[in-house]
Amino acid sequence: MKLKFNINIDIKQILSENMLYGMVWLVVFLVPILNSKLMAEEHVNLNNIIIAWCKIAPYFIIFLIHNIFIAPKLLIKRRYLWYILSDIVLLATVFAVVDLYEHYIEGKLFVMDLPEYIPRHRASLTDLQWHWNMLLGIFMLGTNAGVKLIFKSIADERKMEVLKRRNLQAEMEYLKYQINPHFFMNTLNNIHALIDIDTECAKDSVIELSKMMRYVLYESGARNISLQNELQFVSNYINLMRIRYTKDIDITFDKPRQDTSRIFIPPLLFIVFVENAFKHGVSYNTPSFIRIDVSCDDKYVCCSVINSRTADASASHKVGIGLDNVTKRLELLYNKDYVLEINDTDPKTYGIKLIIPISE
Repeated sequence: MKLKFNINIDIKQILSENMLYGMVWLVVFLVPILNSKLMAEEHVNLNNIIIAWCKIAPYFIIFLIHNIFIAPKLLIKRRYLWYILSDIVLLATVFAVVDLYEHYIEGKLFVMDLPEYIPRHRASLTDLQWHWNMLLGIFMLGTNAGVKLIFKSIADERKMEVLKRRNLQAEMEYLKYQINPHFFMNTLNNIHALIDIDTECAKDSVIELSKMMRYVLYESGARNISLQNELQFVSNYINLMRIRYTKDIDITFDKPRQDTSRIFIPPLLFIVFVENAFKHGVSYNTPSFIRIDVSCDDKYVCCSVINSRTADASASHKVGIGLDNVTKRLELLYNKDYVLEINDTDPKTYGIKLIIPISE
């Protein structure tokens, strides 16, 4: 996946960069045609266009060598000294060859009738002297280098941004699957305790647990799941707990009345708070209660969990692994666009309220 991503970024960068170069050089090569068309009274002067293209050709050759070989091999790899030396050698060699060609070879290969106003022996766009050609070449190479570095910077930023998102996603997956072993460990301990007390309840507990495991294995791997499925998962857990505690605990679970199949949230967020309520809010000696209320509107989903609090639970009701992990997940998922309120001021009750935006 990482290799595929890098290839896609590189291809997009190359296409965008080469498209820009192609447009610039297309304009440069079209200028002589347009100029000849404007200057000619009857038809385009082909000789003048060919002469102009011959003057452009050295710069185009320099650009190709620099863009394809020198810049990628030296500039991008930060071998600056060799890069500068290579540019100087490239410019000097090309213009020396062109000057040699114009002085000693061109006249022997063919003879072209040129208008008198066209100067000879000048390999440049504007018929400048040799040293001015070098300066113009340096300017062109500097522009090419600047464009190349800009495109590289943009590509690097894109790679870093996607890499950052992938790291956040990997961290969220790690935190999410840290919750699952913690949750199932507690559930299996509950079933183990039921085996000697009530075999039939233990069997029912295994069935409820299998439903929950199916959800975790086949549905919770998605980035977002429907609120309806998440609430059903919480209901299965509550049913599992009802089997164990029977009538010793007062449990209420209020769900939204509207259709929740099209409302999506990240998986396994609410179960941590519900599990925490059962772990710290249930007492065999005193009446206990757990009140779970989930509501939603067009933009947000609200989950409120309030449980009783005994003297022993008050001392041990601290942030555990599951609650700590879900808090980190919330920070990674929503940054600051969520509300998590913990109310532990009342010695007899403990409450948590979570408000999250609906996923698109």
